[in-house]
Amino acid sequence: MLSAFSNTFKIPELRTKILITLALVFASRFVANIPTPGVSVSILEDFFASVAKGAAEGGGSLAGLLDLADLFSGGALRRCSVGAMTIWPYISASIILQLLTAVVPSLERLAREGDVGRQKITQYARYLTLIICALQSLGLAKYIEDPRSWGGQAVVSEGLRGPAFWLLTMLAMTTGTMFIMWMGEQITQRGIGNGISIIITVNICSRLPVAGSALYTKLAGAESAAAYSVFTLAALVGMLFVVTMAVIAVTQSQRKIPITTTKRVVGRKVYGGQNTFMPLRMSYANVMPLIFASSLLMFPPFVLKLLKAEWSDRLADMLIRDTALYLVLYGVLIMFFSYFWVATQFNPIQIADDLKKHGGYIPGIRPGRPTAEFLDKTMGRLTLAGAVFLTAIAVLPSIAARMFRIDPIIADFFGGTAILIIVGVLLDTMRQVESHLLMRHYDGFLTKGRLRGRK
Repeated sequence: MLSAFSNTFKIPELRTKILITLALVFASRFVANIPTPGVSVSILEDFFASVAKGAAEGGGSLAGLLDLADLFSGGALRRCSVGAMTIWPYISASIILQLLTAVVPSLERLAREGDVGRQKITQYARYLTLIICALQSLGLAKYIEDPRSWGGQAVVSEGLRGPAFWLLTMLAMTTGTMFIMWMGEQITQRGIGNGISIIITVNICSRLPVAGSALYTKLAGAESAAAYSVFTLAALVGMLFVVTMAVIAVTQSQRKIPITTTKRVVGRKVYGGQNTFMPLRMSYANVMPLIFASSLLMFPPFVLKLLKAEWSDRLADMLIRDTALYLVLYGVLIMFFSYFWVATQFNPIQIADDLKKHGGYIPGIRPGRPTAEFLDKTMGRLTLAGAVFLTAIAVLPSIAARMFRIDPIIADFFGGTAILIIVGVLLDTMRQVESHLLMRHYDGFLTKGRLRGRK
């Protein structure tokens, strides 16, 4: 494996992609550390520190939600930086457009036009991102400006409150989000891996030292009422290994559909006549359902709290992280987006037509429509298994952490949503790196298995 990592820098194209990715990731973290003008960062950091201990004055039931939002923003929310909203408005815009593509005929026609249509839909997603950024930044500005949100402390300068602060925050945060969105697209096009997923993963990893510090404090017994024992640490480490192994196993698992190509004689040359297979991955959507579900459940409680009504406060309390309603909705959304991603990205009719054009067929299945129905049925079963597994791995550790009173920031890195996203994105990125290595006749990361295959 070490030789595979060293080989990545021997390929000029791959080396360039990696360096571009690292540079853009560094720039995204730089944006996450630029505070919004007029905001007292020290008061916010002190408040979030008290929220992490579960004793924030005035934080109320939003403590867990603030902690989750700060985790996905990589600490940008506690600094109220210009990149506090990170990439979430773009994700929300992409979800809305993908849903509309299934019901709006004009968008459906664009989706079928290939690269040109996809570029047009991407452009619409950028415009919608701009609108969502403006609305969310306005709501966030009003939330920040209200001292009741921060235990009675004023975090905005007295001379800057009101419409001036709202407009300044909207401009700063919208600009920061659009810049992060552009960097994510550049990573996807010019770098390695999926840019959006990588930025979210880096943001999560940036909070790893905070989780380590919290775990050390608990183990050291500084808080005797909630200190962890050695058995708690062993259970956390065991959960980490189990979840990691399970994610790797399911992410790498696939159903191999046998494909046979007929022989074609063109002049004196014979083409086809080979037996191969089509790999169908069980986890076709990877961690995208987790990201989509988290983005949809993160902001409704904030919006409900802004209404300042009794009914909205009660509903917001029910949607706070790790409550029963939150976990149920989280699991349902993961299942939905698992199927939704496959429905929008996997086209069995087109695959069947391509097989028929190139003289390929699945043994025992007639070419054309029967092949498309077989692929659709098979992919549906695989998606069900993968979605159930992903839901269980995402929800069960949260339930266990709540039962044993483990801090959410610690539970996330030992079996929660954070570790699922990290492992899934790293596997996808390593798969792309390995494809570059194998194309240039280098050994991949699984050298032992490939050496066996050569014998």
